[in-house]
Amino acid sequence: MSKHWTSADLADQSGKTIIVTGANSGLGLVTATELARVGARVILACRNVEAGKSAAADMKGGDVEVRSLDLADLDSVRAFAAGIDEPLDVLINNAGVMATPYRQTAQGFELQLGTNHLGHFALTGLLIKRLQDAGSPRVTVLSSLAHTRGKINFDDLQSERKYGRWGAYSQSKLANLLFAFEFARRAKAAGSPIVVTAAHPGYAATNLQSKTESVMDAVMAVGNTLLAQSAEAGAWPTLYAATMDLPSGTYIGPNGIREMRGYPKTAGSTRAARDEAAAARLWGISEELTGVKYNF
Repeated sequence: MSKHWTSADLADQSGKTIIVTGANSGLGLVTATELARVGARVILACRNVEAGKSAAADMKGGDVEVRSLDLADLDSVRAFAAGIDEPLDVLINNAGVMATPYRQTAQGFELQLGTNHLGHFALTGLLIKRLQDAGSPRVTVLSSLAHTRGKINFDDLQSERKYGRWGAYSQSKLANLLFAFEFARRAKAAGSPIVVTAAHPGYAATNLQSKTESVMDAVMAVGNTLLAQSAEAGAWPTLYAATMDLPSGTYIGPNGIREMRGYPKTAGSTRAARDEAAAARLWGISEELTGVKYNF
């Protein structure tokens, strides 16, 4: 692995169809822009379609298309998946919400778990056939350094009895990693060609930090200025994980101190993230809650 890999090192992606969720801003916008630059057909899956169209227009070329996707509504997820009628080479599960006040999705799930994990779990499962129709399909799941503080509270998974915005966010990011690792194991066991990778951006300055709706916004604005790397650099681990020749189950993050910034490298994960029993349990619960089963 190169110690100084950047998006300038991206290989040609011509002929590939790639979906990026949450592609109208932040890391998703950078990811989609760079992939389109190197020839991919990129579908920008956005809750805010108008913002997505504006982002696509700013890409100044490239084969890009904007489609509506609200991960907090499983009806929207199903409609989006039903509209994909071609082989899908790469699915990048990038979209997310962070540290919001307590809210629920359209189906009554806690918003952060429902959007960050359950929405993507359903989307990926519904796109399995399209992925397996491709030659070398890949799914890349975005997690976060916050997963290290996460705990899956199976006794109160939807935070109905007790809610802390940061605890719920960390739980959702741990769920992302548990999902990615379990998906890699199940795909391999089923003989599926799908490679599953995960990534985290370190500490990257994006508009996600300005949408926590708390006094932390001001604190994080200072952190963005003093500590964070750019969204462009924050997208490098995602781009690396989505395009490089890697074993299924690989997790990529920055190579700097505490993985907060730097160039892509294999990232560390907690014992909780590697808990296969917890991953299998969460997978079963996710199937029940979303009504989506993975047909390899």
